[in-house]
Amino acid sequence: MTQPVLPEPAFPNLDSMLSRKFGKEVANYFSGSPLNRVSFLRTDHAFLSAALKHPTTSFLLFNNLNPLAKDPSHLEYMSYADVQPLIGQDPYSKTEEQMISEYNSTITIPQLLFLGLDERNKQGLTYNIYTGSPYFALDVTPKGSITSQAHSLIQTMQSRGLKFLEGRIQASLPAQEAAIYAQARALLDWNARNPFCAQCGQPTLSINGGTKRTCPPKDMASLKGAIGGNVGVAPTERPDCATRKGISNLCFPRTDPTVIMAVISSDAKRVLIGRQKKWPPHWYSTLAGFVEPAESVEEAVRREVWEESGVKLGRVVIHSTQPWPYPANLMIGAIAQCIPGGEEIVLKHDPELEDARWAELDEVREALRVGTSGLGEPAPEGYREGNLRLPAGTAIANQLLAAVVGGFVADFAPEEIPKP
Repeated sequence: MTQPVLPEPAFPNLDSMLSRKFGKEVANYFSGSPLNRVSFLRTDHAFLSAALKHPTTSFLLFNNLNPLAKDPSHLEYMSYADVQPLIGQDPYSKTEEQMISEYNSTITIPQLLFLGLDERNKQGLTYNIYTGSPYFALDVTPKGSITSQAHSLIQTMQSRGLKFLEGRIQASLPAQEAAIYAQARALLDWNARNPFCAQCGQPTLSINGGTKRTCPPKDMASLKGAIGGNVGVAPTERPDCATRKGISNLCFPRTDPTVIMAVISSDAKRVLIGRQKKWPPHWYSTLAGFVEPAESVEEAVRREVWEESGVKLGRVVIHSTQPWPYPANLMIGAIAQCIPGGEEIVLKHDPELEDARWAELDEVREALRVGTSGLGEPAPEGYREGNLRLPAGTAIANQLLAAVVGGFVADFAPEEIPKP
């Protein structure tokens, strides 16, 4: 499969003190969205109503988190007229305060997300000082009281020869479309995973253009089984909930930080790679793991590498980051160097890896040239069976390894290697 071109970083040709010292910024796949999120307008229902109905507005539809597309390389966007039978005339006709006070948990509200404005289109919606084409995402998964309308909309899309792309990872989209998809998928997934309040167990309501969930103090319906709920009284006064007091992170989307690192030997001539048992033969990658509470990124890198491989690290440098919408990770890419005498590989601590080994830089260069692919995809033309295989260019692991063999870390003479 042809790999998409990676996104350009912001201001790629700008000369600055920081770029001269640290090099140009690196952008990874799923970043580089063309949309201005204008997050401060998400509570402005006058703006959202105008954006909803503007002729330049685009709606990206999802069914079970699968995006609507022409083919694996092209998303398909719908208009307001297409989605109006499902979302109604104007879901933003009432203020958030009214929506909360009139909340009825037996009524299924289609999950709608405001993604942002594409300011490249000067003929788009103008609101105050902002101009651009609005973008929304809509979950059309049949559920609850909207099952019939959702099925009808899905059938209409299929009658046009469109389809919802199945598969956990979509990595064949052009870079900017991939970034829009990533934002939409991550937020839709978060909303779908949090229909109930984590504090009191009551059903929650999506507000702020789909980027916050609130626990209403009252419910026009009475739900059997809801924690603290009363049956037969409407509206139901709900129990006190901590999420209604002050700012609570229980109400906002979460992003889970994950470290992923290219580890070089103390003499900077080899790279540490590892593989899981379920991966195809000869397929390796960089090591990775979650950042734990009260842990710095540098500490997480050192801990994860030692736990998985037994290798001990010294200096850790952050290289770049990658949003990863499966479900909501931020991959923090680092390059780290082993301390002298700390290169022995020991797999007995954490059994996550089937194998870990040191690879010469030339072996990694060759694999980056003819041995990259997605998991489960065939090797590209020119690959020799039995040689090293590595992740595709859409993975930050590929970027980290390319940086190492491309000279991101200068070669040190043994006497120049800092002592731990």
